[in-house]
Amino acid sequence: MRAAQVSTLDGPASVKVADLPEPQPGEDQVLVDVHRAGVAYPDVLLTRGEYQLKPELPFVPGGEVAGVVRQAPAGTFEPGQRVAAFPGFGGFAEQVAVGPDMVFALPDAMDLDTAAALPMNYLTCLFALEHRGRLAEGETVLVHGASGGIGTASLQLAKALGARTIAVVSSEDRTDTARVAGADEVVLADGFKDAVKDLTEGRGVDVVVDPVGGDRFTDSLRSLGPEGRLLVIGFTGGSIPEVKVNRLLLNNISVVGVGWGAFWLRQPAYLQQQWSRLLELWEGGHVAPPIGARLDLEDVGEAIATLDERKAAGKVLLQVRD
Repeated sequence: MRAAQVSTLDGPASVKVADLPEPQPGEDQVLVDVHRAGVAYPDVLLTRGEYQLKPELPFVPGGEVAGVVRQAPAGTFEPGQRVAAFPGFGGFAEQVAVGPDMVFALPDAMDLDTAAALPMNYLTCLFALEHRGRLAEGETVLVHGASGGIGTASLQLAKALGARTIAVVSSEDRTDTARVAGADEVVLADGFKDAVKDLTEGRGVDVVVDPVGGDRFTDSLRSLGPEGRLLVIGFTGGSIPEVKVNRLLLNNISVVGVGWGAFWLRQPAYLQQQWSRLLELWEGGHVAPPIGARLDLEDVGEAIATLDERKAAGKVLLQVRD
């Protein structure tokens, strides 16, 4: 089978497509013919050995896919059934073997592009907003990196949960992507703190979704209103910020870690519960991931580099099969 392989930890350009043996699924695994694969920021980190999980070289990256079941354990899925899946690794390939807990049946009306764009970003953000952020209807959410995969997912889900949304983008050309995803207001990263102060009449926001980190972090804390929560999802900005904890006392604010994987690994059944919840929101018309680019598997290095260089506007997908 064709598969993208990381053989050296030299970044996205070093990822190459090779002919590899097809996976041999265990008796308790589902074998999926992959049609689409979602590209996510952990794939960037994996190409440099900077992710918290460090698979032995060489390995096939790719944590989320959509496709068709080839074979499955009895009582789980049927051959020919359309599914999304979260394999963690191995998704940038024509086939992948996955445990049934991490395979999700698709409604007939859901296309494979949408399905491949959901597992990583939307399940992470649903966990962030509902479980860790305790977002309530009527609250205001500030979303950094609002035109990227995590950002657009956060905007859509926050709107679905009844929140007002303020998107932070790096440049004017990303404004439309954020608005389509559900932003009520869009501000530029440069000077966002003052813009948020004006938009909230000095009160601040209830929740900040931060997949960026870096030098925005302190101003994000300053943008929180009383009892506000800053949700730490990642560090696409590069540097990991430090918190001067005296700032947390001023308005009784909280910095909340969002470790989606660490949570569900201890209780895998949670993934199916989340998927059911996400389908409710999708069926209600609240979830429609914007697809920023769909590249062929052979262009996997370019696809990962789009995220590395923070050029993605919407979700980046790999088309593995027609």
